[in-house]
Amino acid sequence: MKIAHVIPSTFGDDGVVGGAERYAFELARSMADREDTTLLAFGEVSAQRQHGNLKIRVIGGATWVRGQRSNPIALRLFGELTEFDVIHFHQQHILASSLGAIFCRCLRKTVVVSDLGGGGWDLSGYVSTDRLFQRHLHISKYSREAFGHAHFDRAEVIYGGVDTEKFSLGLDPQDRDRIVYVGRLLPHKGIRYLIEGIPPEIPLDIIGRPYDDQHFQHLVQLAKGKKVRFLTTASDAEVVGAYRRAICVVLPSVYETDEYKTNTPELLGQTLLEGMACGAAGIATNVASLPEVV
Repeated sequence: MKIAHVIPSTFGDDGVVGGAERYAFELARSMADREDTTLLAFGEVSAQRQHGNLKIRVIGGATWVRGQRSNPIALRLFGELTEFDVIHFHQQHILASSLGAIFCRCLRKTVVVSDLGGGGWDLSGYVSTDRLFQRHLHISKYSREAFGHAHFDRAEVIYGGVDTEKFSLGLDPQDRDRIVYVGRLLPHKGIRYLIEGIPPEIPLDIIGRPYDDQHFQHLVQLAKGKKVRFLTTASDAEVVGAYRRAICVVLPSVYETDEYKTNTPELLGQTLLEGMACGAAGIATNVASLPEVV
């Protein structure tokens, strides 16, 4: 059996930082030890690499639907999908997943989906696409309930996994002297409240990609006079190192800010799991799936 995992993201040489991509990667990596598994990502240039038994292909020539960076699509995707028996799309509400599911169902292939939050312009904005997928694999009980699938016979929960060889205490445990946040730099992540609340003498590392320049600059201004470092291009190895130096890993997500509101701020909280695997305490707000994860 040949299995494909499709993520609506780029996959660079330094790996991935976002928890959603990490969820897909760790699941695919684990499955590759049992079945012939390939992770399909998107990019401007095609590429192939190997991670243990997992094959990784970057589909070149991608464009972004209506300029939405979380909504890539490429014609080459459909040719890639023909060679697999089972296709797992790691985002439901984007055009590539909806069109890909229709295409695969026409070819009588098994199609499953995990909703990892976010989305973009898609058919699902006009009609429900739930029935396009034979199975919905939610990443938490909260996710299953939030999307109205608590009693849906096609919906199950598969929690996030962590590579405990990579995310571990390490051979030479380091002194823990700082607070660490890892994740996207977006308003609903509550980073501003973390910066405002931390005492000036305690170091704070904020690790992640900025997706909104105005919001990022606001965070930088708030951090003035405090021991706050922004690491926006950290590699996987640097993220692991940060976890190992962390007193705690904090995920301060919120439902609502002055400029943003969401009903589903965190469907899992993968970075909390990784930090705890490295021996750091996990601290989170009482929202969405985070109490369930901790």
